[in-house]
Amino acid sequence: MMWPSIALLSFVTLQRLGELMLARRNTAALLARGAREVAPEHYPLMVALHAGWIIGLWLLAPGRAVELFWFVAFMGLQALRLWVLATLKDRWTTRIIILPGAPLVRSGPYRLLRHPNYVIVIGEIAALPLAFGLPLYAVVFSLLNACVLYIRVKAENAALESAMILK
Repeated sequence: MMWPSIALLSFVTLQRLGELMLARRNTAALLARGAREVAPEHYPLMVALHAGWIIGLWLLAPGRAVELFWFVAFMGLQALRLWVLATLKDRWTTRIIILPGAPLVRSGPYRLLRHPNYVIVIGEIAALPLAFGLPLYAVVFSLLNACVLYIRVKAENAALESAMILK
């Protein structure tokens, strides 16, 4: 039976495309308000990683059974993702954008973690392939994601610290 795997992959693909559109809109609005992008050089690598992750799943997962435990874990992560989006509102973007004078968001999941979205992404990169019974795929992309996140978090922390010093 193919439809459960196709439905799940379609959901994730449409979700990510919608998020890219939202991020593009929010980025443009923030830049128009005087924000600046920091460390854009790693962004194409991050996009390539996520695109490769989804494309690879489209090649390997259709027709595979969806394992209930990992499906539920993945959907739980989607609820947390919505919490992040709702908390950041128009400040959510896929790029590192610093808006001078704007306070750090310290509500919602940001009360608990400095980078909750990245924790969610770490879980998603592993859980979705595991939902399709692809543990090696989960490990490989988790390692690649760890490399990209190392660069990303380091750049974002430096940008946030710089913004706090400039206040």
